Amino acid sequence: MTGRFAAAARDRRGSGLPARAARVGLALGASIAASYFARRARHIADQGLVDWSGVERIATSRLSRLPGSLTERELQESEAAYASAMTRIVPVLEARLGAELPGVVDRHAVVDRAGWARANLVTFRVLIERMEKQLELPGRAASGALGSGVAAVANRFLTTQQIGFLLGYLGGRVLGQYDVALLSAEQAPGRLLYVEENVRATARQLGIPLADFRLWIALHETTHAFELEAHPWLRPYLRERLERQLTLFLDDAKDVQRHGLGPLVRRLRSAASEGGLTGLLSSEQRGLLRETQLVMSLMEGFSDWVMDEVGASMIPDVPGIRARFDARRAQRRRGLDKVIARLTGLDMKMEQYRRGERFVSGVARAGGEPAIRRLWDGPHALPTDREFDDPAAWVRRMVPDAPPQLAAGSGAPLR
Repeated sequence: MTGRFAAAARDRRGSGLPARAARVGLALGASIAASYFARRARHIADQGLVDWSGVERIATSRLSRLPGSLTERELQESEAAYASAMTRIVPVLEARLGAELPGVVDRHAVVDRAGWARANLVTFRVLIERMEKQLELPGRAASGALGSGVAAVANRFLTTQQIGFLLGYLGGRVLGQYDVALLSAEQAPGRLLYVEENVRATARQLGIPLADFRLWIALHETTHAFELEAHPWLRPYLRERLERQLTLFLDDAKDVQRHGLGPLVRRLRSAASEGGLTGLLSSEQRGLLRETQLVMSLMEGFSDWVMDEVGASMIPDVPGIRARFDARRAQRRRGLDKVIARLTGLDMKMEQYRRGERFVSGVARAGGEPAIRRLWDGPHALPTDREFDDPAAWVRRMVPDAPPQLAAGSGAPLR
């Protein structure tokens, strides 16, 4: 090789060395970065499926922007009004329903919207963490894969956003709640929560005197306390069905992990052909859901019935309040509210109110107070799906010796 060509070759070799070094450096840097991000993703994923402090921030931020916020002092000042309402309600309910409600007056609290969200965040957390213990999360399953770690982080972000949005959405609408954690090991009685900001806003919107509206809402929620605390079988009944539903859901999730999306796709096709989301459920899941819906419909319907029956002796214009409140429920089944209601099951809850109240009113008309007294006898007394649409059939089964078409609602005690 001549000197000129040899020099050129040396120049080419020399000029290629920095490029190769740069490529090696980039590859090494990318590998280090990928390893770092994989470790970081695994660290975040190992913290759980949900960022609970993030959920609280999302929910409270949304709720703080709603009109009608109250100061801590204003909330405290309203506590006396609810204490007075409970002192009036409980003796009347005990006399009308024939059962004691010990401690209910003491176990109530007035909260703002954010306070309600924080209280219910505990329930969500118990449920989600119970699921986490039984599922192998993607970020934990992989020893160092960046893709699985990123997927776990994405899941955590989306789940956090969804729960935060849901609590923020519901926190702007709930008026009162009998708070009882069905899945917790603790068997302590529940607590009545009154969301004063929403109560005031709704009373103002509907043109109802605030004192009357507070009393009416308190009647509904205190009746839930009667249902759950005066009948020892009810909480275990609901808890068992919720636990079984959760177990079946986890089994489905594990099945997807083992066998891929095939089973889920087949259920989606079934749901599409049936025109509803129940197609996603197995036959056992559908049965559990149906049983739970029937109980919840009875609970909500009974509380609505009591609000009207007992409220008539305590509140000047119960029919007017009922009419305005029902109109409010109907108005919310539009636009975004309607979409969210379908996604969250709130539209199902609205139907529970209507169907349950129709059933309880029908039982009262067909069997009178002897029949009303039997509604909470136990699981055997729960109406079947057919009986829910034919209350007289339930009366014939449970109170065969009841006088036909006995008038109810006379105000006599249910003992």
